[in-house]
Order: sequence, then structure tokens, then C-alpha cells
Amino acid sequence: QVRLVESGGGLVQAGGSLRLACAASGRTFSNSVMGWFRQAPGKEREFVAAISWSYGSTYSADSVKGRFTISRDDAKNTMYLQMNSLKPEDTAIYYCAARRTLSWATAATAYDYWGQGTQVTVSS
Repeated sequence: QVRLVESGGGLVQAGGSLRLACAASGRTFSNSVMGWFRQAPGKEREFVAAISWSYGSTYSADSVKGRFTISRDDAKNTMYLQMNSLKPEDTAIYYCAARRTLSWATAATAYDYWGQGTQVTVSS
């Protein structure tokens, strides 16, 4: 059974940093794309960043480029999202997700597995 567990959320002031982690288990993700999404109250779930597990190549949304960095630790089967220069508009529940394939996708519906989410709140 595939399990994705996020951690690292919390409350931070604008301009601060947080690092989210997503521990993955239950299958091999070497042939997968994994990603981070976020959902603010009253808004749709939006793509943040994705990484190809095997190759380490990444893709990020324009809204977070230069501030957020996605990475993975193959030995720990864990994906990370380093978030710097946080803004109040980054406040949301952050979810990690995984696809069964290596194809890139930014639509939430294209992802097969989801974590339970972790809250990130940025105060002004």
C-alpha cells in the first residue's frame, strides 16, 4: 500500500523559511514523477513543483521560482520542498503527490497518490 506522509509545516513570518518533507513508502518511485501541490481556503488545489525521481530533473510553478526548491533523497525515499522568502500568499495546506509514470504533469487529477497535507501559515 502506497503511503505518502508530509511533515515540516508550521507558522512562519513573511520572509522566513520552511522545509517540508514527504516520506514515501509502499512501492518503488524510481519510475515516477512526484510533486507538491497547495490549496488555500476557497481556492483550487494548485501545482507548486515536481521532480523526476530517477533523473532528479525538476519543474516549478512561476509563482515559486527562485524561492522554492524541490529535491529528493533516494536513500531515505523522501522528497523535500525548501521554501525561502515566504509570503502571506503562500499560506495553504501543502500536499505531496506521486504519479505512476515518468511523464510530467501539473494537473492534480494526473496524480495517483496523495498525502494528508501539512499546513503552512505565513504571517505578515
